[in-house]
Amino acid sequence: MPDSPAVHKLDATPVEPETYHLPDEKRIAGNPLQTLWMQYTDPSGKFFAGIWQSEVGKWHIRYTEEEYCHMLEGTSVITDAAGHAVTVTAGESFTIPRGFVGTWEVLTPSRKRFVVYEPGAQNG
Repeated sequence: MPDSPAVHKLDATPVEPETYHLPDEKRIAGNPLQTLWMQYTDPSGKFFAGIWQSEVGKWHIRYTEEEYCHMLEGTSVITDAAGHAVTVTAGESFTIPRGFVGTWEVLTPSRKRFVVYEPGAQNG
């Protein structure tokens, strides 16, 4: 009988953070420092999870992935291309679908746990 994959506890091992600023073409307001702690990536590189945080700012987003988020701190506003806005705060969970286009605005420094599935090129 083959070995089964191991369970991966996300908070079990310290992860080195990656810090970065968004490219100029994405930024709308501010120049927020963002930090990413990638805690898990599957062997295919299509499924991953971690923690993300950002300083105050606003930028364009275009999702090629499916994402589940749970806000740990702060307040952000996610607005679609038609102008429909959703405010997310600490303690709330939400999903962003593949193909979503709009903006992300961090009103107060925000931190989220995320789980992403990136299937690759979209058909159609």
